[in-house]
This record gives sequence, C-alpha cells and structure tokens, in this order.
Amino acid sequence: MLILSRKIDEKIKIGTDITVTLIGISGDQVKIGVEAPKNVKVFRQEVFDDIQRQNKAAAESLQSAPASIKSLSKLLGN
Repeated sequence: MLILSRKIDEKIKIGTDITVTLIGISGDQVKIGVEAPKNVKVFRQEVFDDIQRQNKAAAESLQSAPASIKSLSKLLGN
C-alpha cells in the first residue's frame, strides 16, 4: 500500500487516466474526487462489497435453478 500526504486541492495520479483530488477535510471526514474514464467503475468499498455479495447470491441461485432456466440464461448470454 502506498501512503501519501496531500493538502486540499492536491492530486494523485493513478496511471495516465485516473486522478484523485483531495477536495476537503472536515473533522474525521476527508472528501475526495475521482476522475476516471467512463469505462472504469469507481465504488465506495461497502457498495462494492454489497454488489459482490448480490452477484454471488444470484450465481448460487442460478446454480440451483431448473435446467430450462439455465438453458435460457445461456441463450441470453447471462
């Protein structure tokens, strides 16, 4: 893990097309801005974890689905 100190309005570059900017500090909260291409998904960790949990539950549900639903799912590309 890289640990950096930044002041308000200072930036961090990730690769050539992602920029993280320190927007503000208020008490124990830090506000950051993330500029990234539209094809790069940016999530808060708790949202990402929830999406992963939901995807896993959906996959497990599909595994127990009847064969006809599995076949339809394959045809639809899911």
